[in-house]
Order: sequence, then C-alpha cells, then structure tokens
Amino acid sequence: MRLLRILVVLFVLLNLTASRKDRRPILGDHPNVEATRVPLDAADPARRQVGALTYLGGVVLTSRDLAFGGFSSLSVAGDRFTLLSDYGDIVRFRMDAAFRLSEPEFGDLPAGPRTGWQKHERDSESMAVDPVSGAVWVGFEAYNEIWRYGPGLTKPANGAFIPAMAHWESNGGAESLVRLHDGRFLVIAETDWRDRPVRDLLLFPGDPVAKPDSAMVASYQPPAGYDPSDATELPDGRVLVLNRRFSLPFRWSAVLTLIDPRGVKAGQVLVGREVARFDAPLTVDNYEGLAITREGGTTILWMVSDDNQLFLQRTLLMKFRIDL
Repeated sequence: MRLLRILVVLFVLLNLTASRKDRRPILGDHPNVEATRVPLDAADPARRQVGALTYLGGVVLTSRDLAFGGFSSLSVAGDRFTLLSDYGDIVRFRMDAAFRLSEPEFGDLPAGPRTGWQKHERDSESMAVDPVSGAVWVGFEAYNEIWRYGPGLTKPANGAFIPAMAHWESNGGAESLVRLHDGRFLVIAETDWRDRPVRDLLLFPGDPVAKPDSAMVASYQPPAGYDPSDATELPDGRVLVLNRRFSLPFRWSAVLTLIDPRGVKAGQVLVGREVARFDAPLTVDNYEGLAITREGGTTILWMVSDDNQLFLQRTLLMKFRIDL
C-alpha cells in the first residue's frame, strides 16, 4: 500500500506539473542522442509477434540534455527521423538498419499559437508531412489550432483556429493529424468534452490552414478505456489509430486499431478493428507517435513513446512489419 500511495502522489504531481503554465524546456546547442537496443519482451527475448505486427527491433533514446523527451509525433523519410515534442522541441537524426544513430540535431518550432516561452503556448501534439512539397502541419492543444510550416518545420509558418475544435478540451485536442494520400486531412480528438465513448473525427477536403471551417464532423470509437494518441495512413488508404491507457500502479498499455475513412459520411461512427495490443510483459510505455514507411514491398510501422520527462518512463522507438 505504501508503494501504491507513492505512485498515486507521483501521478498527481505529474498532472499538476502538466497543467501549470511553466516555462517550457528548450533543447540546447549541443545535440547528443544515444540509442540502446531493447527486446519486445524482456522475459522472452526471442519473441517477435504481437497481433498483426512482427517486431524488427527497437531502442531506448536518451540524451544528456535535460530538455530531451516528451515526444508526441514523428516522421520518417528513409533513414532520417524527426521527433516533435509536446514542448515544441525538434530532434532529428539518422539511423541505419542496425539501429545506430548519427548526425543528431536539435531545433525549436519557429512559430506557434503564442510566443512559446510557456509549455501551453507550444503544446504540439501531432504532425503530418506532405511528401511532395515537404510542408509540415502541426496540431496544437490548448488553443485548438493547426499550423503549417515549410519543409523541416521552418518558416514560413501560418496557423488557423479550427471552429470545429472550439469546444475540444484544452488537454485533449488534436492528438492525431494525418494528411491522407488523396489530399484530405484527418484529425481525431484525444478526449470528448461531452464525456461520450466516442471522439470527434474531422475530415478536411484539403489544407485545414487554408480553409479552417471546411471540416466534416464524424466520430471515432476507441477501445473502452483508451484514448487515441496518433494515427497514420496505410498504403491502401486505411488508417491505423494508436490508442493508449494509463492505470495504477503506473502501468501503460496500448491498442492499435484499423479504420477506413474512405467514403465516411458526416455523423458516422468509425469503430476500430484491433490489430495489436501492447501490455505487460511487452516493452510498453506512453506510446504517442506513429509513422509508416516502405522497405521494398514491406510496410513498416514506427512507434515512439512520450516519457513525460519522468524518470519512471522511457523514450522508446520501435519498428514493426505490418502483416494485415
């Protein structure tokens, strides 16, 4: 019971810290990132299968920079990785097939909803990239805005308040943001301000920054007890949704579900089909970011976790083959 009380206190302190309008941690000028390999299941290092996923390897990412961590989204292009934290910090590096890192870079979002000295002013929770133009869209909680940046999260940067997100909770906004191959944008709320079992799902016919009032509103129903934390599009147009849950004593779990936004109508509820479930004894943490890549004819899924900058958590970067 004493351990449970300690964990409850830590959890309360975490929520109080997250809710305060503190000065946000900003990465320094000396980028350094280290990667240490981890198994899918520490009790069974030979294990590779979890649902429809085959584990290809993964690492714990660490840095001597105290601002490192808190990653809510990622993008992958070849061997180049970009991680974006919910403080507006940017981490880039290259990683080879043996999970060896090189060329680390630290950066900072050049603009956002406010000046960016406090966390809530740069609470960047999701990211989508146009593979042709290189433009990057970022979803922000607190202000319920979406911003568009130049290639590599650079200026010019333009943002828009999204009317359909006006009532979304300040700490439960656009956790999932996907640019679909057909040019549409999909956004899913993390929580529901009406306390329903579904989450608002928005579909924009094009750039939400250019036409912020063009969203069609549908719904997504996550697994019971879970909240959606990111999404990514498969080559065939279906979408994988990452759903995570926290439970005491300090335990994280996650469920990947599959939805099909093609032909969805206003007011329709999309119920995800379970693809994989991450729970003890598997290596799991607060998974918040997804990215899809291709290696030959194989579809690869990358997952990153948000350590909330807590010593009890880790930044995991995991690689899987998808067999649907």
